[in-house]
Amino acid sequence: MSCVLFTSYPTTDGKQILEIQLNAERSLNALSLEMIELIEPWLLAVQSDPRVVAVILTSAGEKAFCAGGDVVNLYHAIAAGDGASVGTDYFTREYRLDYLIHTYSKPIICWGSGIVMGGGMGLMNGCSHRVVTQTSHLAMPEVTIGLYPDVGGSWFLNRMPGRTGLFLGLTGNPIYAADALFLGLADRFVDADKYGQLVESLQHTDWSADADLAVRRVLRQLEQQSEAVRRMHAPIQAHYDFIQRITDQDSIADLLSAMAKLQSDDPWIQRSKRAITQGSPLSVHLIVEQLKRTRHLSLSEVFAAELVLSTQCCMHTEFAEGVRALLVDKDGKPDWMFKSVESVDPKVVEQFFTSPWEHNPLTTL
Repeated sequence: MSCVLFTSYPTTDGKQILEIQLNAERSLNALSLEMIELIEPWLLAVQSDPRVVAVILTSAGEKAFCAGGDVVNLYHAIAAGDGASVGTDYFTREYRLDYLIHTYSKPIICWGSGIVMGGGMGLMNGCSHRVVTQTSHLAMPEVTIGLYPDVGGSWFLNRMPGRTGLFLGLTGNPIYAADALFLGLADRFVDADKYGQLVESLQHTDWSADADLAVRRVLRQLEQQSEAVRRMHAPIQAHYDFIQRITDQDSIADLLSAMAKLQSDDPWIQRSKRAITQGSPLSVHLIVEQLKRTRHLSLSEVFAAELVLSTQCCMHTEFAEGVRALLVDKDGKPDWMFKSVESVDPKVVEQFFTSPWEHNPLTTL
């Protein structure tokens, strides 16, 4: 069985809807290189096919849309000494696909139900119509594995309200449906049980005019029909003022110190404290610096910059150690390169932003 399934649904007026389904339920649809290599040519072919009016990006199973990139395979490549070449190849292909989705000329509906993390966030955030459900659980928890929020995270975290993007990058806090809408990570809330109705409605809609408008009409109707199950729990929105205060510091060390000094019975704040102190101190610096450097870059420039940083992460030990501790040996005891944010060497941080090639493979985006 293929790890990606492609299904064409005919419309009543002679057009087609293409469904792309990630099909690796056991791995929570983790985005593998094979998946990327299957999806990209289909999207390119469909873009020039006048019969196809829209694309749906979905997944097998109810647990996850996509729980992240295939970082375990990257770990094994790094351990074998092939981290630079394998990492460059994987991230180049992944970011090309993400960029294609961001700039696609036809509507792409992402059914972001269940877990959406890492690589899944990259796929979802490029889509023109991003749907969340009552089971959606979004996050960018890369700080826990010695990485940083990539796959366009440098783009969409920088565009969130206030400093919420910085805070979520540093803590990896979960983002549920209402907060995803508040943060601009989703466009519509639809009941998770209405996927079949979505496909059927798209088949029976009028595609003779604007395709984007046709999709919006269908999703608007489904959203209105989903009000009864809509969950309004929005801890990020509720803690917006707290996030603004705690991130308004002169340095990263001051931010971490302010978090450490917090006295609160609030479970959400307590979780934030644990996450930011248990993640990689080096990653904390990389996240802050990456968001600063990419703040005013174009989308294509952001992906080129991320390719540099991601490849460097595969050439150093921090990323591999984080994956080992969390996902391979699962001992939960990463031996980070630096033991505190204060001890991180600025010269080491700078190395991660130095291009390993004369010509960046993504400068042609």
